[in-house]
Amino acid sequence: MTAPAKIWEYRTLIGNLAKRDLRSRYKKSLLGWAWSLINPAVTLGIYTMVFGVFLAAVAPVTGNGHSRVFALYLFCALAAWNTFAGGVNTAIQSFLASGGLLTRTYFPPEVPLLAGSLTVLTQTAVESVILVVVMAILGNVAWTTLLFIPILLLLTVFAFGVGLIVSLLNVRYRDVAYLTALGLQVLFYATPIVYSEDIVKKHPTMAILLKFNPMTHFVGAMRKSMYLLQPPTLLNWVVMVVSTAAMLVVGWWVFATKAPRIIEEL
Repeated sequence: MTAPAKIWEYRTLIGNLAKRDLRSRYKKSLLGWAWSLINPAVTLGIYTMVFGVFLAAVAPVTGNGHSRVFALYLFCALAAWNTFAGGVNTAIQSFLASGGLLTRTYFPPEVPLLAGSLTVLTQTAVESVILVVVMAILGNVAWTTLLFIPILLLLTVFAFGVGLIVSLLNVRYRDVAYLTALGLQVLFYATPIVYSEDIVKKHPTMAILLKFNPMTHFVGAMRKSMYLLQPPTLLNWVVMVVSTAAMLVVGWWVFATKAPRIIEEL
């Protein structure tokens, strides 16, 4: 495994790669970085219309006890989901795109993926700030609101661990990218994002299975801290920390073991 100290030596390269990705993401588009807000806004609008209006889903009362806003209830969950899905997808793209650099000069192969994670974290920060501002306008803020920072940082590292594995496999088996996209779709609906955990409690088996899904705890923690103004439960923190640590160690070990041979195929 590449030592963290060795990775730190290439921090300038990580920053430069992240800046390049951010600059090229909306290059030559008329709206530029506005797309980073338009895309999640459209997604939020569609889900709000389908589940909040057509299917009449009801959000719980906000933490300040004044209103029920399904769009904000959904936004809290989508902020967490976009961080995870974006991190995994960006890892696949970043590793493939770095093939030319990796074969011409030496630097730790984890560097492009770390740069990709930094790019996703920047996008996440933009969405989170907007969410906090809206919550502040509604007067629905408390000390728990600040907990979104460690939650999203843990989630970014969790996605990075998953990305290390799928990006490596995708070089040898290009089906992995399609399977990952399919798996993310399934996981999206297997996570209480467009619905609440209370609905699943009617089905004990499904409720138990949800508890084993780490994304359930990340999404639940975001909603508790930002929408309900409650601290996440001890179980939420334990699952988030343990799953993140385990995914990072396993992902980094698999990547460090297989990457030297796989890079030749890039």
